[in-house]
Amino acid sequence: MTAMRTGFLAILTPSYERADRLPKLYESLCRQSDPDFVWVVADDGSTDGTGRLIRGWQEEGRLDIEYLFKENGGKHTALALGIRRIAALGAQLTFIVDSDDWLTEDAVASIRAMQGREWTSERRIGGFCFLRRGSDGTINGGAFPQDIMTGNYTELRINRGDLGDKAEVYDTRVLEEYPFPCFGEERFLPEDAVWIRMAARYDMVFVNQAIYYCDYLEGGLTRSGRRMKLHSPCGMMYRSAGYLENPRVNRRTRLKMLLLWHIYHSFAVKNGMDAETERLCAVRKNFWFYLLLLPGRLLGLVWKWKYA
Repeated sequence: MTAMRTGFLAILTPSYERADRLPKLYESLCRQSDPDFVWVVADDGSTDGTGRLIRGWQEEGRLDIEYLFKENGGKHTALALGIRRIAALGAQLTFIVDSDDWLTEDAVASIRAMQGREWTSERRIGGFCFLRRGSDGTINGGAFPQDIMTGNYTELRINRGDLGDKAEVYDTRVLEEYPFPCFGEERFLPEDAVWIRMAARYDMVFVNQAIYYCDYLEGGLTRSGRRMKLHSPCGMMYRSAGYLENPRVNRRTRLKMLLLWHIYHSFAVKNGMDAETERLCAVRKNFWFYLLLLPGRLLGLVWKWKYA
């Protein structure tokens, strides 16, 4: 039976060529103890039969499913499309779940329980942050200082060095306020480019409960990963600028992001960056800006030789 849509929650899945992985997520959604949600699948131009698969599930009627298709442009463009649709549907919360992951049976019920509580914070609550775990039960990244607490993404994730992926559920109106930008033909924009900007204004509720399964492989940045970022220099500059604009980010991270900004700026200029992108990605020019200018350009030359 199709779940009745009440506007409580939308689960957003950006997907590209994942027809072989989506069934595991689908089955986990069908097993939810609380079926009051809509599943929005934003297909980023798949050619592997994803559309047929989703339409078949829509005909089954076990879930309330919205299927969106767009030409391939990168995960962030699929997220942008999905968030616009979710806002139009009127869903209060948006839970981004990747196409190769799956949920615990009580995930939706746990989100509802947190939404129903009263929270005190210096600033408005922008969402909830739960834990992820691997299929072996290992928690991804670290746990939070308290089992349930209000806090800030910058202080509890960035400044603590807890960079492992978490299960984040956002107020849809906040996601509308901080949309994922698109820079020409670039196909990559890290999600934290948006999260760090949201954290400058909004706090979150952090919950030491795993509601999300993913098989996450630890390790350094791969050659293909760095090459992908170098081919999206404006998006990477935008990400760095977000960290530099947030006054809560610690100095070590700020200096790292400023160095990265210089590296990606050299690539963006060579690609013919326009004036509007320059404005969106601008950073304040101070002592550290000029001190890291030369090292950043030199590293940019090294990266171009190794990865571009």
